[in-house]
Amino acid sequence: MGTTTETPVETTVRRTTGWVVIETLHGYGVDTVFGIPGTHNLELYRPLGPLGIRPVTTRHEQGAGYAADGWSLRTGLPGVVITTSGPGLLNALSAAGTAFCESRPMILIAPGPARGPAGAPAFADAGTLHETKDQLGAASAIVEWGRRVQSAEEAVEAIHDAFALFATGRPRPVYLEIPLDLLEEQTALDGDALAPREHAPAPAPDAGLVARAAELLRQAADPVILAGGGSRAAGAELRALAERLGAPVVTTLNAKGVLDEHHPLSLGSNLRLAAARERARDADVLLVVGSKLGDAELWVDRLEARGSVIRVDVLASQLDRNQPAAVGIAGDARAALSALLAELGDGEPREGAAAAVAATLERVRTECAALSPANTALAELIAGALPADAIVTTDSSQIGYWGLLNVLRASEPNTALYMATYATLGYGLPAALGARIASPERPVVAVVGDGALMFSLQELMTAVEQRLDVTVVVVDNGGYAEIKQNEADAGIAPVGVDLVQPDWAALADAFGGSGRRVADAAGLAEAIPAAIAAGGLQLIHVDQTRFRG
Repeated sequence: MGTTTETPVETTVRRTTGWVVIETLHGYGVDTVFGIPGTHNLELYRPLGPLGIRPVTTRHEQGAGYAADGWSLRTGLPGVVITTSGPGLLNALSAAGTAFCESRPMILIAPGPARGPAGAPAFADAGTLHETKDQLGAASAIVEWGRRVQSAEEAVEAIHDAFALFATGRPRPVYLEIPLDLLEEQTALDGDALAPREHAPAPAPDAGLVARAAELLRQAADPVILAGGGSRAAGAELRALAERLGAPVVTTLNAKGVLDEHHPLSLGSNLRLAAARERARDADVLLVVGSKLGDAELWVDRLEARGSVIRVDVLASQLDRNQPAAVGIAGDARAALSALLAELGDGEPREGAAAAVAATLERVRTECAALSPANTALAELIAGALPADAIVTTDSSQIGYWGLLNVLRASEPNTALYMATYATLGYGLPAALGARIASPERPVVAVVGDGALMFSLQELMTAVEQRLDVTVVVVDNGGYAEIKQNEADAGIAPVGVDLVQPDWAALADAFGGSGRRVADAAGLAEAIPAAIAAGGLQLIHVDQTRFRG
């Protein structure tokens, strides 16, 4: 076969609406976007090269969304997803749903139907390419807000509004729809109109409420702090308050590592396990920071706290959600915890908390082993083989929620990436890609089940194409083992859950990576550090049906 030589193409600078939208994003620090180029979104891709923005082309838009989420968790910036109209956008909406449920910042941008006469509906039912009945309505039903803009000024303003939301409110995904003709329309917008805007610092929390909360904590004999995802930016304040009070800290999975899980006051992200959950329930004063206390994090319908409850949340509407509060403080977690520390002043922490935490953790370990012995034992081996600075992603797989997330001890937030509420399959691999792009100096390991990996298998190619060092540990239990157990519990013979498996190691080789097979503890302990050291795409297949601890 002959070879062809491509003639270099020099990007033409056309300051279209698409250009100024991307330039505005770049001003806020966004240097990477995720998505797939399409016929209708080319003007969003034109400025990427000239502005020095890295485009990451995934092999499915859902993967783009989950990679953007992994990147966002590591950078603190919103993940940006560019799709084409119609099917491209709809493919990405599962990732938007995840970001909404987990309260994470994301910006989805897609072209929409061209503008028509004033008052004309966007949907013409004319058979145009990618035509969708109500594209804006579909996205708006999933995200915090969706907008179809009518001018370049409105498009840029939407980007500014998104960053204002992320800085001052509850961070959730937003959707920007730019009519195709507007996307391609040139504009004179420049300078100050595109420049990032300063956001006012978080207002001071209500002083009277802070004083009431501080008095409850000062008088408490057995206080406990429960930290949710809304506390992730307040780690230093959370630690200082816990040490001032001598109070144990238990976190949700979204707050895993907000207090170093090696700290003597840390109960880890074990809220779903009865031993840790009951410790929070039985406290005489429970301080809840940035959590809605939903059953996805509790694994029970309600916490039913027995003592006085203090809640801190950025939204006043959340202060009595699922658990009434004696004192509810609406505001930023860092500001509220700082105010509580100042109000408490100096004092001696309660004694004996560290010993009580150690005893509770021992009960947690016993509970883990009893609930899922095979997954717990395997997760302990995996965790023991990981470098201390590893970033780990996982999926709604048994090895994740029954195993690794319980035994892995995180030293900082956003190093164990998961989505406890939306609980989707297909998250772990693309999230690992985004995390590695954001943190190229750290090892990144995705630990997923065989069923979950099949949901995003095509992103193995993205890892190779982007030259990313990512290790994937696929724990193969033969299909959907959790659902198989659910069927058995319901008196249903196994149906649709025993799945034929590929040769996973060979599959990794076919994608241009390197596959390994392990069947025992010694092999696994050797394979994980070897794979990380080798670099590139590495896949380790663990056949759990043959694995013997």
